[in-house]
Amino acid sequence: MKKLLALLLTVAMVGTLTACGGKDSQETSSGAEESIANADAGTEADTNAVDDAEANVDSEAEAGSEAGASSGDASYTVGICQLVQHEALDAATQGFKDALTEELGDQVTFDEQNAQGDTNTCSTIINSFVSNDVDLILANATPALQAAIAGTNEIPILGTSVTEYGVALEIEDFDGTVGGNVSGTSDLAPLDGQADMLAELFPDAKNVGLLYCSAEANSQYQVDTIKSYLEEKGYSCEYYAFADSNDLSSVVTNAVSAVDVIYVPTDNTAASNAEIINNICLPAEIPVIAGEEGICAGCGVATLSISYYDLGVGTGKMAAKILKGESDISTMPIEYAPTFTKKYNATNCEALGITVPDDYEAIAE
Repeated sequence: MKKLLALLLTVAMVGTLTACGGKDSQETSSGAEESIANADAGTEADTNAVDDAEANVDSEAEAGSEAGASSGDASYTVGICQLVQHEALDAATQGFKDALTEELGDQVTFDEQNAQGDTNTCSTIINSFVSNDVDLILANATPALQAAIAGTNEIPILGTSVTEYGVALEIEDFDGTVGGNVSGTSDLAPLDGQADMLAELFPDAKNVGLLYCSAEANSQYQVDTIKSYLEEKGYSCEYYAFADSNDLSSVVTNAVSAVDVIYVPTDNTAASNAEIINNICLPAEIPVIAGEEGICAGCGVATLSISYYDLGVGTGKMAAKILKGESDISTMPIEYAPTFTKKYNATNCEALGITVPDDYEAIAE
């Protein structure tokens, strides 16, 4: 403001001196013009300084905004497609949600949907996730994973409660990494260990029935694999496959009339209908070795099993790394449960007069 006032005064002086004329006035005018030029230069410098300061403020604000975004202000929506409601899958979903919430807090929201055992409903659920542009999809069980892969090749997909990814996704010579937008965790327990358990508990048995749902590719893989282990131990094995829950009862009834022991893999249909299996096997005094704890609790006597909750926790930690940009899903190998526990169903063992070794842990009732 002072420079502006000086400028105005100078202009007034120039006007006065010019009116008087003469050499002195011309010299004075020349000096005045120089003063004006200097004043203009000073004003421009001040203006540039203000502009520079404003630019610095804008830059700092923008940098602060970017820093805030990178420090965890983003929000995420995660779609969860669970094939069916039963103890194992429920535990995996809960573990996943707990782990991801612990990592991201209220930055993450879940769109959790259950297909009620219908593979077509899995596809519908996945399509809704794609339409809503969720940030990540959890596919809980093989049919949910297959539907997710068919639905999108862009949104990150994590599977869980999937036994063998190479079989489920028809990948030949599977090396442990799916690639693309897919990874996840496997619920595969050591099948040779389960065969050892059966032999430990029932060394005098001759015939083993392999009970599974033929619509589940991972179940087929498990019974095929354990069959070779059991046959090496001298057992005779027979497949008892059911297409769905509608023919389960008749298949189980046929099995108990011909075998000494039944083996049930980690099979979603069997898990959802464990009571039907138990109501036929227990009165017939045919013990069931199960592939996982939930089935064992419903109809079995013993299992070498994983914790599905812990499996879900591991999957949730993978999801957090993907969402935070710390890991590239295309290079993330499938992860497996770190520990396996021998467990037994105390009620069924007592009813069948079975005594288990001391290293078995009773399933909580």
